[in-house]
Amino acid sequence: MALSQKLSARLSQKLILTPSLQQAIKLLPMTTIELADLLNQEMVENPLLEESTEEAPTPEVVAEAEATPEKTDEKGDTWDDADYEYFFGDYLDDGYRPKQAQEVRELPPIENTLTSKGSLADHLEWQLSPVTTDPLIREIGDAIIGNIDDDGMLVASTSEIAALGPWPVSTVEKALEHVQSFDPIGVGARDLQECLLLQLRAHGLAGTPAETLVLEHLPLLQNHRVPELSKALGLPPEEIKTYLEIVRHLDPKPGARYTPADSHYVIPDVYIIKTEDGYRAVLNEEGLPQLRISPVYRRMLDKGGETSDETRAYVKDKFRSALWLLKSVDQRQKTIIKVATSIITFQRDFLDKGIEHLRPLVLRDVANDIGMHESTVSRVVNNKYMHTPQGVYEMKYFFHSGISSSYGENVSSVTIKQRIKKIIEAEDNKRPLSDSKIMNMLQREGLVLARRTIAKYREELKIPTSNQRKVFF
Repeated sequence: MALSQKLSARLSQKLILTPSLQQAIKLLPMTTIELADLLNQEMVENPLLEESTEEAPTPEVVAEAEATPEKTDEKGDTWDDADYEYFFGDYLDDGYRPKQAQEVRELPPIENTLTSKGSLADHLEWQLSPVTTDPLIREIGDAIIGNIDDDGMLVASTSEIAALGPWPVSTVEKALEHVQSFDPIGVGARDLQECLLLQLRAHGLAGTPAETLVLEHLPLLQNHRVPELSKALGLPPEEIKTYLEIVRHLDPKPGARYTPADSHYVIPDVYIIKTEDGYRAVLNEEGLPQLRISPVYRRMLDKGGETSDETRAYVKDKFRSALWLLKSVDQRQKTIIKVATSIITFQRDFLDKGIEHLRPLVLRDVANDIGMHESTVSRVVNNKYMHTPQGVYEMKYFFHSGISSSYGENVSSVTIKQRIKKIIEAEDNKRPLSDSKIMNMLQREGLVLARRTIAKYREELKIPTSNQRKVFF
């Protein structure tokens, strides 16, 4: 059978990610800081982009731009400014700035800014230098301090520290005892048991039942097994509770207060402003360079034969790239505003009354409201923050599943967590509520949840069990 070739036409649909679409998708999940870095980098790479220093285009500039005639060179150049005027008219103005209103905000006071913070190691070194006369002990002490973590615990064994010198293990033990006498009490301990014992002995409780509890019955102590402890020590339960309370007030992480976590300041991407007509979303464009197309390079395209073909081709390419970038940035800003405005619509009660009135919301709800795909909404809310009358929240915070209540409304899981937290805060410390009791209380309020769900939410709130929350007197 002979093979034959023939031509045929077929109509089909394909999704093609054009460079401009790829660029728009890339810009959506960026934070304001990341976008500013990208725009600054584009200004370096693309000479047609420059930062506008004018607040708004002057009438003269607008008139000149409108009066500029369309030109084509004698070499049959197909460059047609009219098409770009149609698609990018707003961006071709020499003084173009985004139409987003700028809100005036004060900077934080200068006294809130610190150049450096002290650390636990600095605090220990300060105690080591003036009181240690033996140079060998001081040298080993430096090595010990270098192996103490932020909680104040020694993370290396004495033999490992001895190998650094090399120093005798007995001398390292002596130096460790010296460091363990420093403030905070309990620093330099090799485990929790040694940390608690150092604190008890420093408070003059050596040889007491409290030391015996830590030294010999730490597992029972951690689980509050009062009957077993009473039997082991031969003491009445009430006396055991007294020593338990003493141990409970010891610090298992003595170095933590000397190494506070660095503050990570959040720059909101959107501000929710309350007006007479309700709430309005305003983009935070502080720090973003306000870009425009350089008029110098634009005029090069209008000079016809005065510019070489190679130069015109280069300028055209950069001109298109600059226009698409400006268009993509503007689309990004408009999309963020749409999503933020939709969140305002759904979460109006939260903005007015607080977290107890946060309603269930999923990406599909906002996507249907603004006529976009869920993936687009997901990219918009990723790594972005909103400044609301109730505080600064990540945009993803407003999206939570709902739980049906007996009175016919869905309640956000965040609201339920907040309710559980308030119930536990109001409980009697001597008789803390179990997860089952909290479940029954919520059921009486119309919220039907399983006990394991209560336990899950409590763990997410980092609240210990009722047995661990119990105070004995």
